[in-house]
Amino acid sequence: MPSIELRTRQSLALTPRLQQSVRLLQLSALEFQQELRTALDTNPFLEYDSSEAEDVALAGTTPSDGEDANVSAADTLAAAEPDGLPAENSASDPLESAGQDDMPADFSGDYGSRSSARQNGDADGSDPAEWARSQPTLREQLHDALRLYRLDDRDRAVARFIIEALDEDGYMRQSLADLADSVDLEPTLTEEELLVALRLVQSLDRPGLGARSLSECLALQINALPANTPGRDVARQIAEHHLERLARREQAELQKQIGCSAEELRVACALVRKLDPKPGNCYGRAEDNYVVPDVLVRQARNKWVVSINPAVQPRARIHRMYAQLFAQSAGASRSPLAQQLQEARWLIRNAQQRFDTIQRVAECIVAHQKAFFQYGEIALKPMVLRDVADELGLHESTISRATGNKYMATPRGIFEFKHFFPRELGTESGGTCSAAAVRALLKEMIAAENTRDPLSDVTLAKMLADQGVLVARRTVAKYRHLMKVPPAELRRQL
Repeated sequence: MPSIELRTRQSLALTPRLQQSVRLLQLSALEFQQELRTALDTNPFLEYDSSEAEDVALAGTTPSDGEDANVSAADTLAAAEPDGLPAENSASDPLESAGQDDMPADFSGDYGSRSSARQNGDADGSDPAEWARSQPTLREQLHDALRLYRLDDRDRAVARFIIEALDEDGYMRQSLADLADSVDLEPTLTEEELLVALRLVQSLDRPGLGARSLSECLALQINALPANTPGRDVARQIAEHHLERLARREQAELQKQIGCSAEELRVACALVRKLDPKPGNCYGRAEDNYVVPDVLVRQARNKWVVSINPAVQPRARIHRMYAQLFAQSAGASRSPLAQQLQEARWLIRNAQQRFDTIQRVAECIVAHQKAFFQYGEIALKPMVLRDVADELGLHESTISRATGNKYMATPRGIFEFKHFFPRELGTESGGTCSAAAVRALLKEMIAAENTRDPLSDVTLAKMLADQGVLVARRTVAKYRHLMKVPPAELRRQL
């Protein structure tokens, strides 16, 4: 018989605000800026705070709390809180610390000033570097060179098609037959026409561009050298027929196949190694690939100080006029705008909490890895996420989100937070060392080796064992591969 019964059960559920806090924490700096910009464009209760944005960006400090231009979120929201609108209980949120309700709503940085300047059409606050001419790309350079040639419309169109078919390294990876089938021209384009256009493109700029293989790329560069260049003829034979033997350092076999002396072979091999296998990399790139650090680490009075990068802290605040007008309206608590006001409050507080968590994690990392900032990679200690979680009193998953896609600018360069969590390796004395320290030792050993008799992986493992670090040969090979160091037979130089 079907029946109806009631059962009580406890379950853990994430509130919308907690879900937003978790999501904001795991975003990168650029993703967070885009998220906040979207909120500023869609939520009427949020506005750009352009007051003194340029001064804050130059000084790298936040304005004082007493300035009238920067109104705290708590004061603004208290004045705008409509009667009957339920107040937010911050104590129920485990991710929010005590006293979070009184934090300022403005964020230091130059994001707001640049955004507002672009919206108003005012270029006075823009960065002059944005107007600087970037380095021309490979295709731009070749198109400019092609304009100097007198060609008919068909030949120019075919040459332009060849230029657009080149990859970023400057190679023609597709076959001419496939290219001929993909072009819609009348009459039908032939492979002979494409080959003529390819030869023209290969002569437009740097030798080696438009090559269809590495062998052709090197051969084009060798042909462009003066005829009296020592080893030119032997180098051409190596580039066209014996590149694999050159890579395997088979000097005796090369000398036998080519029929030259040992000295001629040495000069030719040195000439081939000086050539550029990727000539397209000498040009600018169309896309901008760069990293924006989340925190800045500097030394002040023998102490390492961690601060949030002002460039990733957009200035935003509650729109005071809109909030006051909404509070004075009748039935404000039942209006759909009440939810947007609540979301504005959540966004500001969760954003500030995101920065606080990132800074706490960064400070803990710097405190654990002080030796790294003084001595470099070789002094990096083994550390796991649980170490930071236990010290800060946070969950390990929170530390994982706070370290993912986050970067730290230090005097030694820009590093991802994950870089400071190397795995632990045992030593002969029973202690531990980090995998990063082992890689640093390997790098020093390889840099100091005799290039005529390079160190093998077995020898490197024995040298590490002599210093008390016990690693297997395959571990050495793996670390060497991660450092993009070729094996010993490819590092040997005659």
